[in-house]
Amino acid sequence: MIKLNNVRLPLNFNDDILRAEAARKLHTKESIISRAELFRLSLDARDKGDIHYLASLVVDIENENSFVRHKDAEKYIPYVYPQPAVSRLERRPVVVGSGPAGLFAALILAYAGARPILIERGKDVDLRLADVAAFQRGGALDPESNVQFGEGGAGTFSDGKLTTGTRDPRLRKVIAEFIDAGAPEEIAWLAKPHIGTDKLVSVVRNLRKKITALGGTVRFGCRLTDFYIENGRLRGIETSRGQIDTDRLILAAGHSARDVFALCAEKGLLMERKPFSVGVRIEHTQRQIQQMQYGAAAGLPPADYKAAVHLRDGRGVYTFCMCPGGRVVAAASEENTVVTNGMSLYARADKNANSALLVSVEPEDLPAGDLFAGVKLQRKLESRAFYLGGGDYRAPMTLVADFLKGQRSTDIGSIEPSYPIGVTPTDIRRLFPEFISSALAEGIILIDRRLRGFACPDAPLTGVESRSSSPLRIVRGADLQSSVRGIYPCGEGAGYAGGIMSAAADGIRCAEAVLNGVIC
Repeated sequence: MIKLNNVRLPLNFNDDILRAEAARKLHTKESIISRAELFRLSLDARDKGDIHYLASLVVDIENENSFVRHKDAEKYIPYVYPQPAVSRLERRPVVVGSGPAGLFAALILAYAGARPILIERGKDVDLRLADVAAFQRGGALDPESNVQFGEGGAGTFSDGKLTTGTRDPRLRKVIAEFIDAGAPEEIAWLAKPHIGTDKLVSVVRNLRKKITALGGTVRFGCRLTDFYIENGRLRGIETSRGQIDTDRLILAAGHSARDVFALCAEKGLLMERKPFSVGVRIEHTQRQIQQMQYGAAAGLPPADYKAAVHLRDGRGVYTFCMCPGGRVVAAASEENTVVTNGMSLYARADKNANSALLVSVEPEDLPAGDLFAGVKLQRKLESRAFYLGGGDYRAPMTLVADFLKGQRSTDIGSIEPSYPIGVTPTDIRRLFPEFISSALAEGIILIDRRLRGFACPDAPLTGVESRSSSPLRIVRGADLQSSVRGIYPCGEGAGYAGGIMSAAADGIRCAEAVLNGVIC
């Protein structure tokens, strides 16, 4: 088989058209092609008068070697994950956290026969759904079961976006496991795949069932509270449900487990400050985004966007976790704070689109000598957002027009904010230090030059978006272990990933290191 790149396809393509276009691209007869399947598909809307798909195809063709000399063709070798050998670990390894990093770490350990123990401070995904829904309706916040904590991690309440800039071959294993757990098969070939929060719930549940079927144990409502360390090596852990004897622990607790950060510092794990970002959620109607990206073209999938600009002072402002046809969610995990996030269901059929609009924060922006300065800034912004919103988990909101003028909003404009608990019109500049407010304002103007309509006067800015990344990194060596031997910092919270896919791949990488003692 060969992989054929840069194949142009019409919007209404079918399997027969795939074969025909492959033959045309290769300047050969269609009859010698027995099969042509999608490997990657993306929508090309650069010319709004000529919107079409660009695809990579896997083509089963006679005399394939004569075609690999074509400039867009290459030999296709299917990826096969090199399954680690069955482990003979004396003690059961422990995985902390059931986000994508923790789930995939536990899954690989379970495949190898290592009988991992996966502990999760929150609840299983079904109970978690009920707690999140109750909070979004104005009920009490459960600090252990919310958008941040619980089975599936923060990614469960996002969109299930599977885009990533990394090229780790383990990503193919992640996709295959997602599909086997019930995700749509199209995620294998879409250039911008997503599962949707509604479908991701069952996928997460099925991954957990596979872990337990392979000999693993999952304990919910089980929070890490202490490490037992002797001579620089892990000897066991204490949890809210008792002690576990282990000498290998994958620490994938997530970026919101601030108590775990404090425990790591107390126990002498080497940590360092790292860049992170804070900002707001910006909303438009999905119709506006369709017009922005597709013009008058109709019948196309929900449009998205991605933008990044550098300001005059060199600081970055960018969009992140853009949710077409989605909604803003209440994502607090600590009482008397307001945190925003975004999510979409699989159909992406809601009226609004939203995206995080973020400003990069460098360690140099914060007080020197304080390891937890970034965490303190996050908490300060989240508490201030609670106050500005009215002290009842409503979120502060300012319209773009008022924000750019530096004035307070007094009402909601033509775009209804989707934050479920409600918003309070105010001056959201009061939320941020000046360098963040001014960067947001300059960034909106610059992005609007590239995406006309982005600076829509009635677009609501809702805050605070403070959990896009971790402000800390738990340092690990070439063998993926921390300064305390036997502890493997992993995933987004530990500072080594930036989304579902990269976190899942890092979970696999850490599991391999636990099993083999080397980097695979």
